[in-house]
Amino acid sequence: MYFTDRGIEELSERRGPEEVSLEWLASRLREFVDLNPEFETPVERLATWLARLDDDADED
Repeated sequence: MYFTDRGIEELSERRGPEEVSLEWLASRLREFVDLNPEFETPVERLATWLARLDDDADED
């Protein structure tokens, strides 16, 4: 388990049953970057990765 998996596990355990929209998630990511600008690049990479997940399936 990577160190970052602890946060992912906590998210899953505490908020796992909830359903949220991608609009809500995008808003929370913007809020996080506003409060923590040093994380702008990794958050941008995560958001781009999430946005393009289906692109690979379309190419097959």
